[in-house]
Amino acid sequence: MKLPAEWSNQSGIQMTWPDETTPWDDLERVQECYVDIMSAILQFEPVLLVTSDINACRDRILAILEEKGHDSKTIEKIRMATCPINDTWARDHGGISVIGDNGEKYIYDFVFNGWGQKFASNLDNCVTQNIFFDNVYEEDVMCVDMRPFVLEGGSIDTDGEGTLLTTSECLLSRNRNEYLDQDEIEGELKQAFGLDRILWLDDGGIAGDDTDSHVDILARFCSPDTIAYSQCLDPEDENYEGLRKMEDQLRSFKTKEGKPYQLIPLPVPEPMYLDDYRLPASYANFLIVNGGVIVPGSASPADEVARERLQKAFPDREVIVVDCRPLLSGHGSLHCVTMQFPEGYIRQVNKPLNQ
Repeated sequence: MKLPAEWSNQSGIQMTWPDETTPWDDLERVQECYVDIMSAILQFEPVLLVTSDINACRDRILAILEEKGHDSKTIEKIRMATCPINDTWARDHGGISVIGDNGEKYIYDFVFNGWGQKFASNLDNCVTQNIFFDNVYEEDVMCVDMRPFVLEGGSIDTDGEGTLLTTSECLLSRNRNEYLDQDEIEGELKQAFGLDRILWLDDGGIAGDDTDSHVDILARFCSPDTIAYSQCLDPEDENYEGLRKMEDQLRSFKTKEGKPYQLIPLPVPEPMYLDDYRLPASYANFLIVNGGVIVPGSASPADEVARERLQKAFPDREVIVVDCRPLLSGHGSLHCVTMQFPEGYIRQVNKPLNQ
């Protein structure tokens, strides 16, 4: 088994459309942000869009495209699937793709329990299974039920060569797999994904995050020997101490060859608040696509710093910043609302959205 790296060739990106059935406060701005993200992705590859109402979703997307002046022709790359949903965090309720030893294509359907039973998830826990029967995948793709193991896509990151990066706070939380200890969880992950080793981050967190420190807002592989990570340089910032300890631990990690990782620090965006609640902004929540990297922006000078540093990490890809501030009200960002599928997984679109 092999868990492919995010920079592997992809057949498309899954997103789940926010509508009136989902718990977004400023729904119009969030929908506009989703269209901005989709428009960026569609420059590189198709989108698989899950929605509870295809007709309403189609009409709203086309209206936003017209208002914002996006190229409406790119919308023809969208494939749509319909099923009931609780929320729109595709990274965590989406299936995780695994390649078999002989090239078999699997989608692992882990239990999604609302980030440790914090939020309703009964419908989202069924999304992967529901859309599997909606003719969106190639015929040789197989869906594997991974119950009772609880796992969210945002809690893990891989170099595609047998190393997994994750956080102990999330994977060892009592409301996920409380019947397993760390060694048992590590064994389950190694067997499922064909891993050689797991790098556990024991410190680090972003204020406002309610996922129990998903790794995709903290540290991400850019290549087998390079990790980009959130760095806080302000001792007065509440994120400072935890991220400093995380940085120290990252410096202690070694590649399989026994060499230190090349570390790329990403600034923590200027604090943003909703009422008195700090929002969990992080440039580490970027998405790698075919030929590109899409970075969640915060409309601050730090956006360009993050873009330039990620451009050095991905010299052969176009790095694009998309303003994702509307998503922060839901305590997530760009990587959280997307899930990639490897080449050969998603069927080609045969009907444009506007027909």
